[in-house]
Amino acid sequence: MAEKIEIENVGQPGKTYRVDAEKFAAMRAAVLAALPGAAPGLSVSDLIAAVKPNLPQELFPGGDKAGWWIKAVQLDLEAKQVIARADKPPVRLFRL
Repeated sequence: MAEKIEIENVGQPGKTYRVDAEKFAAMRAAVLAALPGAAPGLSVSDLIAAVKPNLPQELFPGGDKAGWWIKAVQLDLEAKQVIARADKPPVRLFRL
């Protein structure tokens, strides 16, 4: 059985979710490498496009489920104040 870790969700303070640790770590590294360090940041669709080619194929064959994992990482990193959203829509993300 795969090792699990607990992640947070900025939209649900105090609640945690258990997810696959290896997939989360790989996606977290890819997301942080892709995001710029200042606003306005990347749109979610641009982030997905930037991340997919850099994912380990053994964990995300063909980028499978990348969108879900990017969202999980996004919400966890927002909760931990590692990344933020730009002030105005559409959603654009950047590292703090």
